Amino acid sequence: MSSTLKKLLIAMLGSVRDLLPIVLVIVFFQFVVLQQPLPNFGQILLGVLFVVLGLTFFIHGLEQGLFPIGESMATAFAHKGSLFWLIAFAFSLGFGTTVAEPALIAVAEEAAEVAANGAMIAATAAAKQQYADGLRYTVALSVGLAIVVGVVRILKGWPVQWFIIGGYVLVVIMTMFAPEEIIGIAYDSGGVTTSTITVPLVTALGVGLASSIRGRNPMIDGFGLIALASLTPMIFVMAYGMMM
Repeated sequence: MSSTLKKLLIAMLGSVRDLLPIVLVIVFFQFVVLQQPLPNFGQILLGVLFVVLGLTFFIHGLEQGLFPIGESMATAFAHKGSLFWLIAFAFSLGFGTTVAEPALIAVAEEAAEVAANGAMIAATAAAKQQYADGLRYTVALSVGLAIVVGVVRILKGWPVQWFIIGGYVLVVIMTMFAPEEIIGIAYDSGGVTTSTITVPLVTALGVGLASSIRGRNPMIDGFGLIALASLTPMIFVMAYGMMM
């Protein structure tokens, strides 16, 4: 058996193990609490199989591709010694991965639909598309800037907790002044940015950068970029709502 196939089988067993508690919860409530058979059992079983396969290939792809390339590029930029290109790479990575984030696309489109139904914007396809795009690019801009701040923090060795505390204080203050309709969207935007595409690359960037700088501990300095990436969208989206 080849090493690649062996790694895939190990990853698949891990996916089954991770999904087993969810399956047990559904089975318990369906048969014990609701006391009803599962509808479309064959379709559900096929769906679970696809989830296991998808999760397996996704995790294997992260380990084989995204994590190594993120770490290697961060190390290469650190050795290059050019702060400008490192900052440009960090911003581009945060902005690009967020724009491509499927969860953010879905939330932005749903927010535009709700805004149109609530007469906040015109109920036309163009208006809804403009609103959704504005929301997406606002969030992407905020994540790009957050990654830049996180990279500078790693370079300088600044404690991450002061950024988090200050950021959430600002979020609380802005919540008191932002339109009620945008607050929930802003809070959800912070969650959907840290999803399937953004997290692996940004984490690899932070760990790779901290590992390549003398005096930095990857465990202490390499992590925290995701926290900043989930914090800044709340601030920017509420500001976006205030200006709309």
